[in-house]
Amino acid sequence: MESKKNDLRRFGLVGKNIDYSFSRGYFSQKFKAENLLNCSYENFDLTSIDSLREVFNTDKISGLNVTTPYKREVIPFLDRLSKPSSEMQAVNTIKFEKNGKISGHNTDVYGFEKSLVELTAKLPKQALILGTGGASSAVAYVLDKLKIKFLYVSRNPQGKHLNYQAVNAELLNEYQLIVNASPIGTYPNVELSPDLPYQAINKGHILFDLIYNPLETLFLKEGKKRGATISNGLKMLEYQAEKSWEIWNS
Repeated sequence: MESKKNDLRRFGLVGKNIDYSFSRGYFSQKFKAENLLNCSYENFDLTSIDSLREVFNTDKISGLNVTTPYKREVIPFLDRLSKPSSEMQAVNTIKFEKNGKISGHNTDVYGFEKSLVELTAKLPKQALILGTGGASSAVAYVLDKLKIKFLYVSRNPQGKHLNYQAVNAELLNEYQLIVNASPIGTYPNVELSPDLPYQAINKGHILFDLIYNPLETLFLKEGKKRGATISNGLKMLEYQAEKSWEIWNS
């Protein structure tokens, strides 16, 4: 039965330069497949986070996802944060509560953990996280939960973070899980990859790339060539999207 106009529910993605985004296609397909005729999903492409209040005031808005570069910047606009979001200081899901409050959540954590543990029966004890943006916070949170020690690698390292020049064969021998949480290698810049000594990668390594476009980045190709277990970020995105839907409807 077709829904009445006042039952309309609008969802969307907040980000910058997000025409490529996974979320709109995923949810549009979901709504069609599940006959959710009263639901729609759209992109809110913001040049500045200052426009977020206008998005919040959109008619019939029922829930939002947040992507780069606003996962941290949305926090001051929210009334409360879930425990993981608060600890990570990163939000990718916004819920409009029945009491009028606006809460922030992080479903990247759920998506990354579920897809990682499905990848291998035996997780390495140490990991490298490439990149220090909002997505890397979710990776760090999960690794900490799984008791996997990790180091950050960054082009602009701060504190105890490593720069890429410090990643040598000896280090890669100890750190066998490598997670690319940076945008390096994303379409259209598919010829780029994190600056690593790939010759030191072997079948004992797991290379996990949060990027999903292309499905096989140069980073993953280099690992695959050397027998490493590899995964892109598509499953993680699907899992986090379903978790967002669960939160919006709880």
